[in-house]
Amino acid sequence: MNATLPTAEALRAALAGLVDGLPPKQATQAVDRLIASYRGTTPTDAPVLRDRADVVAYAAYRMPATFEAVRAALDALREAAPEWEPATHTDVGGGTGAASWAVAGAWDGPGTTVLDWAEPALELGRELAGAGGPAGLRTARWQRARIGEALELAPTDLVTVSYVLKELTPAARDGLVDAAAGAAQAVVVVEPGTPDGYARVIEARDRLIAAGLTVAAPCPHSAACPIERGTDWCHFSARVSRSSLHRQVKGGTLSHEDEKFSYVVATRFPVEPVAARVTRRPQIRKGQVLLELCTRDEALRRETVTKRHGALYRGARDTDWGDAWPPAGEG
Repeated sequence: MNATLPTAEALRAALAGLVDGLPPKQATQAVDRLIASYRGTTPTDAPVLRDRADVVAYAAYRMPATFEAVRAALDALREAAPEWEPATHTDVGGGTGAASWAVAGAWDGPGTTVLDWAEPALELGRELAGAGGPAGLRTARWQRARIGEALELAPTDLVTVSYVLKELTPAARDGLVDAAAGAAQAVVVVEPGTPDGYARVIEARDRLIAAGLTVAAPCPHSAACPIERGTDWCHFSARVSRSSLHRQVKGGTLSHEDEKFSYVVATRFPVEPVAARVTRRPQIRKGQVLLELCTRDEALRRETVTKRHGALYRGARDTDWGDAWPPAGEG
């Protein structure tokens, strides 16, 4: 199944209904304060989302971007394991459930459990799912849980951990990743596409591999990342439709923005990673396309595809940042 577009539209509609009636000034102030909190240091005993006003404003502002980033990671998992389908899913630190909406759009109704320590976020997530979510999401369980070192997870097919690790201490991050690795057949970790977000993803990647999982995406291999630490970072981009609240808070008029994110997907079942992945936006020039690639032989390289490559050149012109290379059927 690929119900991503209808699910995305349903999420936008549910959020629009939620924000309707929230005073614009209050929404803007709440978003500004919450963004400042997320950019700072959040102690693990103080949930950032404190009450319904906080949760409504931040859900309207952040859920679409989180949804699109997780959707892209799930697409990569489906590409690496097209026959696999989870029956159960645990959304750790899921808050209002953006990752769970993405999972519900990728597969038909896996049984989902959303864990978070902020009760207002869980309440709103349940409300949103009931208002317009896919059938599988409307039956999800929303449970309060302390996310950290002592976290215990029941066995499940899929665990998603999206935009959570930054809120935790290093020890709590390790405990969460280890718990996910021990409980799940597939683990998806998504963080902001910043140098420090990438660093947290690499730490999680290393722990997942040490626990016996295999990297399914974005990397074409499970060996060490070929990027020299401190010189660059691996991240990708997802196009997000901007709501009126987005435009109001950001003071812009564009109908979209690009969410930058880093991620890793690792599994306990066989997968077929891509031969190479495009790690930067392709540069299209007259008669040629320049691609920055991470390849299966554990190296970074630039590939120039010209008109003389025929169908491969046409495929290159349609290839986007984060896509597999070569395109399906052109290998």
